[in-house]
Amino acid sequence: MKIVVATEKPFAAVAVNGIKEVLDAAGIEMALLEKYTAKADLLKAVEDADGLIVRSDIVDAEVLDDAKKLKIVVRAGAGYDNIDLNAATAKGVCVMNTPGQNSNAVAELVFGMTILMIRNHFNGTSGTELKGKKLGIHAYGQVGRNVARIAKGFGMELYAFDPYCPNEVMEKDGVKPVASVEDLYRTCQFVSLHIPATAETKQSINHALMSLMPKGAVLINTARKEVIHEEDLARVLEERSDFRYVADVAPANAAALSEKFGDRVFFTPKKMGAQTAEANINAGIAAARQSVGFLKEGIDKFRVNK
Repeated sequence: MKIVVATEKPFAAVAVNGIKEVLDAAGIEMALLEKYTAKADLLKAVEDADGLIVRSDIVDAEVLDDAKKLKIVVRAGAGYDNIDLNAATAKGVCVMNTPGQNSNAVAELVFGMTILMIRNHFNGTSGTELKGKKLGIHAYGQVGRNVARIAKGFGMELYAFDPYCPNEVMEKDGVKPVASVEDLYRTCQFVSLHIPATAETKQSINHALMSLMPKGAVLINTARKEVIHEEDLARVLEERSDFRYVADVAPANAAALSEKFGDRVFFTPKKMGAQTAEANINAGIAAARQSVGFLKEGIDKFRVNK
């Protein structure tokens, strides 16, 4: 059996070594495709693959068609919108993610970017503090829970909205659940986004929601750019000189926003949430172990398609 590790944005070397150790121990060959620049390279690599491990690489119907032997794709990370789930299901390919492995790294980035904004990019002018401020966590999954844990150290007042998470879970963590997404935005000066990009959520962070945020609002997005209504974001920034937006996922109109609104917006040059050595290792090795478990024993605990 053969598993291809295809990463245009490579894993750290120590993570690659860890993946290889897991696969070697299982008697599975590892083929490494890093920093590739053409889709043709990926198509060729998967021709005889039984498994495929990726990061943000696109696994669409064409890739799945060319991978005649493919049985499993594991996305080393939480999000999996880069994989065509319907096409995978049609081909009988199991798709998994590795939930929780990157969560702390993303949560720490939330606060790194937030502090950059409230301290005015460290430009020498007076900023503000997080202590005593209200933080809204939009979706209380693995990343959201780590955000809550870290926010407690800053002395923040915590709120969350997640219709799929029981209130008792949030309350046990010292987080106040709110009844609606509108209540979250109306209540909190800081809102951190952790929702996936789905038909329901795409462009759901719109003018109506953003406009509800209190004075001095900071919206932090380490989720997906598609959840933001970009035209509405520009409109809110135009209407409210106190509104700031910081993201690990630059919008399509990032250049125009930066030129017009300056330090009130900030975007990382590429998605940096999982870009730590620890997250690389955790997600990569988890992906390898899950691949082995499925190929050898049919274990599909983290399956995300039907």
